[in-house]
Amino acid sequence: MHSAPPATLTSAPAAPPLDTVLARATAAAERIRTSSPADRARLLTVLADALDAAAGRLIPVAHRETHLSEARLTGELARTTFQCRLFADRLATGALDDVRIDHADPDWPMGARPDIRRTTVPLGPVLVFAAGNFPFAFGVLGGDTVSALAAGCSVVVKAHPGHPALSRLTASVAAAALADAGAAPDLLQLIEGERDGADAVRDHRIKAVGFTGSTRGGHQLFQLAAGRPDPIPFYGELGSTNPVVVTPAGWAERGADIADGFAASFTLGSGQFCTQPGVVFVPDVDAFLAAMPPLVAGPMLDARTATGYATALDDLAAQDGVRVAARTPGGDGLPDVAVLRTTTEAVRTTPSLISTEVFGPASLLVEYGTLDEVEEVLGDFEGTLTGTVQGGHALDEDGLRMLDALTRHAGRVIWNEWPTGVTVSDAQQHGGPWPASTAPTTTSVGTAAVHRFRRPVAFQNVPERGLPPAVRDRRGSASSGPGRPRTLQGPAGGAGR
Repeated sequence: MHSAPPATLTSAPAAPPLDTVLARATAAAERIRTSSPADRARLLTVLADALDAAAGRLIPVAHRETHLSEARLTGELARTTFQCRLFADRLATGALDDVRIDHADPDWPMGARPDIRRTTVPLGPVLVFAAGNFPFAFGVLGGDTVSALAAGCSVVVKAHPGHPALSRLTASVAAAALADAGAAPDLLQLIEGERDGADAVRDHRIKAVGFTGSTRGGHQLFQLAAGRPDPIPFYGELGSTNPVVVTPAGWAERGADIADGFAASFTLGSGQFCTQPGVVFVPDVDAFLAAMPPLVAGPMLDARTATGYATALDDLAAQDGVRVAARTPGGDGLPDVAVLRTTTEAVRTTPSLISTEVFGPASLLVEYGTLDEVEEVLGDFEGTLTGTVQGGHALDEDGLRMLDALTRHAGRVIWNEWPTGVTVSDAQQHGGPWPASTAPTTTSVGTAAVHRFRRPVAFQNVPERGLPPAVRDRRGSASSGPGRPRTLQGPAGGAGR
């Protein structure tokens, strides 16, 4: 692939003031909110086609700014266009509808029931904070943006400072495609800078926020959204250590496979996935370390991320009861790969050992004597995106017990697989109790993400003509619910944050 000429990256028109951007977003929201699902499906397909056509320009820019390999970026772009088409398909088939209809019933046990029809409507302009570690899948046209557009909202994206040129180029490609498709002007706009991002969160014209990033930054913005005179939903996907429990049967029957899988998972993408297994409970740390293959990792996203990783790793290694078990020096701009070790006794004394995220190729092994100890320390655990049980070939009582323990804290619970890789599908859940996310009842990945940006409205005794199309009788069944999705083929596995 050849990179675009430098002028493509730097010769951007002057950005309009934030007030102008938000005024335009409000006008665009008025147009798209009354659009049909079929119209929105068409726009998402147009955007997917435009991204695919621009891959030769987009991927080299992303490679220069993020240090991610072109192969990784090519796969991520395929994931991004797939999720556009998946949402388009589900819109077209009615699978994203949330419709409930109660016809009038004079014999209802509570007394005569009026005709009530419940559906959802778009919230209005949505602000999306792009992520640094997935420049396409969680970027300008990532999952938050796509689900908001599918919901019938206009979108303002705050570009991530780690890939500003890619953000501008992606926004330009999207704007041209939307204009050619006859979409509302300024349906998707870009802003940059921390100040504009924070000011947009405060502005009354923004009706919801999607965020993927650090716990500290997300918490600050969450407070801004909650502290407005008119508080708004803040859908933040934040930090997570994604605990893994290796059961006694798992270690006895699958020890070598588990050690290999762990090494591949926690170093994947240089550990820069929010689903990286950062804490692993094992019955025998020494044997686990002996079974691990050599550890290697690629470059970090940027110097700021690399510095943050090194600092967090050193801080965790300096905690009482924690030792460095293995550390492979990086050199030549590559990060060290590290495995730390501790015990359940140390975790009981300092619970934060297993809830402190180290964003990079490092993980903490926690040695336990019995699963009672594991369950005890997990009792004080905070929320997490994923929880994994590595058990034996069959699901035994220990495995069932640990699955139940992790379900109390995790948004996605996994058996005998690894958490890295978040496929985009209808059943996917990417979120969890605080601090994994600020809204544990929602997901930022998968088609259910659309429901974050719509709110329910019930229509009582409203004549057919005044009803939204989704709840009119002529749609068919007198009693409706979510449609049954069709199968849409896409990239295998899926690389998730």
